[in-house]
Amino acid sequence: MRESLPLPDKMLSPLTIDAFLLDYHLGHVLLLAFVVSLLGAAPLKSRKVIAMVVMGFGAIFLMAPFTTLPPEYVLFGIGLAVVGPLLWTTADS
Repeated sequence: MRESLPLPDKMLSPLTIDAFLLDYHLGHVLLLAFVVSLLGAAPLKSRKVIAMVVMGFGAIFLMAPFTTLPPEYVLFGIGLAVVGPLLWTTADS
């Protein structure tokens, strides 16, 4: 039978985690996901994939509840929704 690992001497307090996460909102999370997905799609070297990511996150930023993020993120979503189709039409592959 396997023995369980010993508990660490010092554990991170849930209050510390909550205090860290209170500084962020849905806009920050969506922006981080957008940057990570762009970095994940960059090695593919396909402008159509990049355009799909941009259009998708433009739609997500526009459909996100307005009460949970500042208006700048909604304007960012409008910009992405405009730039995404332009990237799609100018893509070669």
